[in-house]
Amino acid sequence: MGGRQRPTIKTVAARAGVGRTTVSRVVNGSELVSEKARAAVLAAIAELNYVPNSVARGLVTSRTNSVALVIPESASRLGSEPYFSAVIRGVSTALAETRTQLQLVLVRDQAERDQLTESVAERRVDGVLLVSVHEHDPLPGLLEDMGLPTVLAGRRSPDESLSHVHSDNAGGAAAAVGHLLARGRRTVATISGPLDMDVARSRLQGWRETLEKADYEATDRLVASADFTEEGGEAAMRSLVERVPDLDAVFVASDVMAAGALAELRRQGRGVPDDVAVVGFDDSIIARHSNPPLTTMRQPVEEIGSMIAHILLEEIGNPEQPRRYVTLPTELVVRESS
Repeated sequence: MGGRQRPTIKTVAARAGVGRTTVSRVVNGSELVSEKARAAVLAAIAELNYVPNSVARGLVTSRTNSVALVIPESASRLGSEPYFSAVIRGVSTALAETRTQLQLVLVRDQAERDQLTESVAERRVDGVLLVSVHEHDPLPGLLEDMGLPTVLAGRRSPDESLSHVHSDNAGGAAAAVGHLLARGRRTVATISGPLDMDVARSRLQGWRETLEKADYEATDRLVASADFTEEGGEAAMRSLVERVPDLDAVFVASDVMAAGALAELRRQGRGVPDDVAVVGFDDSIIARHSNPPLTTMRQPVEEIGSMIAHILLEEIGNPEQPRRYVTLPTELVVRESS
């Protein structure tokens, strides 16, 4: 399809020599822009023939009273991962007090991402909650470019610019490893989540720093990366046992993966906790019903859900308010696996 690409808010900002937020403010009729900047933006819009969809449809000021909860994961992962249902519960509870409808959107491929982008461009939702954030996912940046209120459960990196709420992942991992060392364990391996996610990198960092501080090995041979699934946890545990036959503990970055690790240790004839102590992360229903019951780090997942919903409603009501960055504490829950 030849021809030029449709100009975006980004190209307008570059032409006008201003930030994207300024373009967004001019387009949305905000007063918080200098006359000079407004003139530059309007000139750039005219030169580039930029038509914001929302403006073209005269929808700038209309509200839909609905928000999208976007989960860029497969339906099977959504069903098998208690984290998502807890977030959804928290979001629903917070929105129940308002007249805001919740749309659940799974984004599994490019077609679904395009569909969401179109929905956002046409302002069919007032804001977006984004759960399960991967570092290079274009979605958060896209939503920010479009000037739509967006709040994340998690963050892309420690420099995250969008409002977000997450658990103290590094601190939680440190507490988990500290517990294993206090139990007399000396070769503490870890099963991490996907390393394109801040949550996985932060938990890995907590594991590494705690071992190094205590003068124990924290090299890559003790690390197996997985994908937050039970099968992933199983495969990672298998590779750790082959690589480090003398390991006596493993910190697993989620309860779901820990369930897979426990199953693999059973298959290998390793007793838990006698031969290998295991600590998970989440304190989901899986931790209470695993065999043996799992020591884990409790994170306030429902609270994360209700808090991102409250922050989003505030940003929809007042787009000029400062972004919020919230870290919630975790807590060690000791059971039989350690």
